[in-house]
Amino acid sequence: MKYVKTIGATFGVAASLVLAGCGDNTSQGTKSNEEQVSISQALDYTITGIEPGAGMMQLTEMALNEYENLKGWKVSESSTAGMLTMLDKAIQSEEPIIVTGWNPHWKFATYDLKYLEDPKGTFGEVENINTIVRKDLKEEHPTAYEMLDRFYWEPEDMEQVMLDAQTVTFEEAAKKWAEQNQEKVNEWMEGLQSVNGEKFELVSTPWETEEASSHVVKFVLEQLGYDVTITPVDPIIMFQAIANGEGDASVAPWLPETHRSFYEQYKDDIIDLGENLVGAKVGLVVPSYMDIDSIEDLEPKE
Repeated sequence: MKYVKTIGATFGVAASLVLAGCGDNTSQGTKSNEEQVSISQALDYTITGIEPGAGMMQLTEMALNEYENLKGWKVSESSTAGMLTMLDKAIQSEEPIIVTGWNPHWKFATYDLKYLEDPKGTFGEVENINTIVRKDLKEEHPTAYEMLDRFYWEPEDMEQVMLDAQTVTFEEAAKKWAEQNQEKVNEWMEGLQSVNGEKFELVSTPWETEEASSHVVKFVLEQLGYDVTITPVDPIIMFQAIANGEGDASVAPWLPETHRSFYEQYKDDIIDLGENLVGAKVGLVVPSYMDIDSIEDLEPKE
């Protein structure tokens, strides 16, 4: 099976957003209208985004339409790596920046960040990450189905894998986490019958949150005897693959808001096993040194 991958790592776009000419007073900002305009101008009325296929990007575009004070603003298409590079560069220089953000993510453990308040609720409240499988999975792979139905962990578990994966591969980080959390892994595997090299395909998205969960699930399924492949694709293709039976399962859908449109389109053709993580969040994120607290603190482009 082949998937058409549409992820674009457009570092050139991200590089074009380097914030120049920001003095010390501008980067700190104040609550006066004059300083708010200065921050917005310094940002060139631009939010630094990630891959164009991400649900987070769709929600950000919705926010640009919902908030009158974001008239004239744009969200740049980049990549997760590109966004993180721009965030790090801005923080090192203590310059203003607004990024599309989510947690669990290691960036919150690395940098002092905050979400901008979202009075209109465009980004929703607390998000879940769900497990979805193809309709006939229970009959064909009952062991995998049961393990996936049991799979549940906490945001701090995912963040630990992501943090370790900054210095080792995700495969190594997942194995390390599993070995350090053997009691939880045993709960997922208890009483399940092992298989003999049956092939299994996890469909995921190319972001570190999903790399963490997918590699942990891959490790556990391999302990049960499966030959597991992880295929990272755009979210819409992920849902299509499970609905069409081209992929076996995914632990990557963010609900109820981030992937709502894709879920609504394919919910009748998939099996939703429910949450595998509760407490995720998405929104617009800024360094804590920026003296703005809400999306409504920003100013429209004149």
